[in-house]
Amino acid sequence: MEQWAGTIIYLVFLFAIIYFLMIRPQKKQQQKRQEMMDSLKVNDAVVTIGGIHGRIIKIKDDNVTLRIADKVEVDFEKSAISRICGKEK
Repeated sequence: MEQWAGTIIYLVFLFAIIYFLMIRPQKKQQQKRQEMMDSLKVNDAVVTIGGIHGRIIKIKDDNVTLRIADKVEVDFEKSAISRICGKEK
């Protein structure tokens, strides 16, 4: 019986380590990314996951339209936005 108790304690301890080293930081990172996606606004300068720099000119549901050059507009999924670089003043 004591052997099982030691095994169970070991498994609980191992799960706690995995939770605090892997699962919890990943959840925080996902929450931070979701907050960034929710805060996107028109005129924000952004970079896509493909490395394309542009400025948001239109936001519709899960899509954004970026102006990447004069008279060049491209539609992207919101999930394709990697980061916000700055805002137009």
